[in-house]
Amino acid sequence: MHRCINPSSELTAIYRKIDWRLLPFLLLCYVVAYLDRVNVGFAKLQMQSDLNLSDAAYGLGAGIFFVGYALFETPSNLLLPRIGARKTLSRVMILWGITSACMLFVESERSFYLLRLLLGIFEAGFAPGMIFYLTYWYGRERLGRVMAIVMLAGPLGGMFGAPLSAWLMTTFAGVHGLAGWQWMFFLEAMPAVLLGVIALKVLSDKPAVAPWLSAREKQVLQAHIGEGQGKHHSFAQVLKDPRVYLMAAGYFCLICGIYSMSFWLPSILKDAGVQGVMQIGLYSAIPYIGAMAGMLIFSRTSDRFYERRWHTAVPALIGAIGLAGSVVYKDHLGLALAFLTLATSMMWVAYTVFWAIPSQHLKGDAAAGGIAVINTIGLTGGFISPTLIGYAKTATDNSDSGLLIMAVILVIGALILAANRPQPAQQSTHTTQPI
Repeated sequence: MHRCINPSSELTAIYRKIDWRLLPFLLLCYVVAYLDRVNVGFAKLQMQSDLNLSDAAYGLGAGIFFVGYALFETPSNLLLPRIGARKTLSRVMILWGITSACMLFVESERSFYLLRLLLGIFEAGFAPGMIFYLTYWYGRERLGRVMAIVMLAGPLGGMFGAPLSAWLMTTFAGVHGLAGWQWMFFLEAMPAVLLGVIALKVLSDKPAVAPWLSAREKQVLQAHIGEGQGKHHSFAQVLKDPRVYLMAAGYFCLICGIYSMSFWLPSILKDAGVQGVMQIGLYSAIPYIGAMAGMLIFSRTSDRFYERRWHTAVPALIGAIGLAGSVVYKDHLGLALAFLTLATSMMWVAYTVFWAIPSQHLKGDAAAGGIAVINTIGLTGGFISPTLIGYAKTATDNSDSGLLIMAVILVIGALILAANRPQPAQQSTHTTQPI
């Protein structure tokens, strides 16, 4: 007599195995990537005076990372299905780790710009490649939760990275004749190289070639992921699809807000009266604690109701209110920090749920290119926002006008995201319809 296996419980067991195999490792990789991308915000507290950098020069250097990233991201992602995610993600991590470590050699504006540009080139393709890689393993009804777990990297990078960066800069200052910010760049870069080597062992390109899944598990997983996927897209179709550019425009606005915090939060807190590198590091962690809570809560409700549109548009609008409030109450540290926490939380909520939308709309290997196109266009906001705030701060000696412009951009983003109505075809396999 054969024992009847409950398909639902069998699939749950398979996903439990996949979750523990992939998600903690990818989360750790992304935490390191995010930290290496934005730790220049803390380095600024010491590096700016050492190198005699203006706020405008710092803002340009922080943002120029995204120029290199944008130029090489789509080619990197188009090659991913051919080369394989395992080798692609490994190569990216090793090269960006080496480049980030070389930031300790910065001695002028020119070398600062060059290394930030190279860091963007070598990191290009990591985040969209990872997002596309997850679509090989997870059905679309699980993507909101999965994206939330992996995207916790941003808040975790901010929460732990801020005190860690501050501690490294103060503890190692002067050791072997190097400044604290030089040691910070070097020590925070080494994990990326190590993780890049480990990725070759831990990751498998697709479920079909994963040695740690049985033949039965592969069969059940493939049947589940293949359900209701619809027709596949070619990359040419992706480039002609107006919804891709609508998604990219909304994402651009989110990125403007997020990186205004990532690169300028330490300086904003310093201007608000927080003294000392360690104190700034501890205060900087608070907004990211709120972001983690918001991401986990909103991603679950988004998956539960299979609703993405308002789970991105409404948080983006609230994030704009938070940024504006932080400017209005900038002379009251408690209120300013509360509004900064609200803004950071809601921007990360919108960012997390947003990445479940392209994976629903784009199918096949060309989705790698489509996700990269959206990310490339959107990440130009990572260049514009710190650069704009830097010039505004240089001109007015405060960041108020730059933050208010970011708030306006977030309002525009909320309107664009609200206009992104889901297609009827996406609703066919779900009892709860997206609105």
